[in-house]
Amino acid sequence: MPHATHPFATLTPDFVLDALASLGLVGDGRLMTLNSYENRVYLAHLESGTPYADEHRAVVLKFYRPGRWSVAQIQEEHGFTLELIEAEVPVVGPLTVEGRTLHEYDGFHFSVSPRRGGRSPELSDGETLEWIGRFLARLHQVGSRAPFAHRPAVDLASYGTQPREWLLANNHLPLEVEREWANVSQQALDAVARFDGLTGAKKGQLRSLRLHADCHAGNILWTPAEEPGGGPHFVDMDDCRSGPAVQDLWMLLSGERAERQQQLGALIDGYEQMREFDRRELALIEPLRTLRMIHYSAWVARRWEDPAFPVAFSGFGTPDYWRGQIHTLTEQIEAMEEPPLVA
Repeated sequence: MPHATHPFATLTPDFVLDALASLGLVGDGRLMTLNSYENRVYLAHLESGTPYADEHRAVVLKFYRPGRWSVAQIQEEHGFTLELIEAEVPVVGPLTVEGRTLHEYDGFHFSVSPRRGGRSPELSDGETLEWIGRFLARLHQVGSRAPFAHRPAVDLASYGTQPREWLLANNHLPLEVEREWANVSQQALDAVARFDGLTGAKKGQLRSLRLHADCHAGNILWTPAEEPGGGPHFVDMDDCRSGPAVQDLWMLLSGERAERQQQLGALIDGYEQMREFDRRELALIEPLRTLRMIHYSAWVARRWEDPAFPVAFSGFGTPDYWRGQIHTLTEQIEAMEEPPLVA
């Protein structure tokens, strides 16, 4: 059962506005909770005359989930984001207030960012995908300059083996489906392990670089091309990790194979206007999808004591949920045997 005393319960409107005021930024009392499960995010309007109010009438406060990332890992996220902004890659990053991007208030670490509007991109449109591809290539140009020192990687261990072991060790599966899921998930990970680039081995020589790592349509905001700074801009670098470049492309693909093939072609057409793409990585799309499925189940289970999660994921953890996972992982084992998409 979720605990009513979860740490995020502390984040009352007064607490959030007091945290903002601790930086010398005065809110006018208007506060809106924004959609986020991992952290808690709020839109606060600034009083006229307060710092940043002339440039940003409203700011976004993000309170980091306690215990998820270390201070060094959060600061590395911020440093990467600021490096991208310096290179004019359209990413929404934290403001530097009082010389810092990461702040602490009464036990919580938080950041303050400018508000950016936009809508989800039309991923069925080839020109839109080309545009996104160009910006992803620019993001990866910056990401390839140096490795992360503290952030983890998208790999077999952290996205597959460890989440699977945690789920089984903490009895998160109903007994009637536990053995079958354990067997199928292990078969799926054995299949993933046959692909170079996700096991940490050097034999494949696929390059690892700093990534957005959670680049789905919900983390790209689109503004009309005729507006200043129009086009895509990336948000929520909270999950940035190292890994193969294709990790930032495959979540933008959907539909039947022919549709995904066409979408991938447009993305890479745009990408290769700015940076070469290693086509050997296309073989990693289905393995990466498989790892994300296992990682996702463990992610939800680990946060079940957060009251927001049972509300948002009401069907999670039931025998039917796990039967669905067994069916999907079985399909993924078959998908990993098929020829990869080409571009």
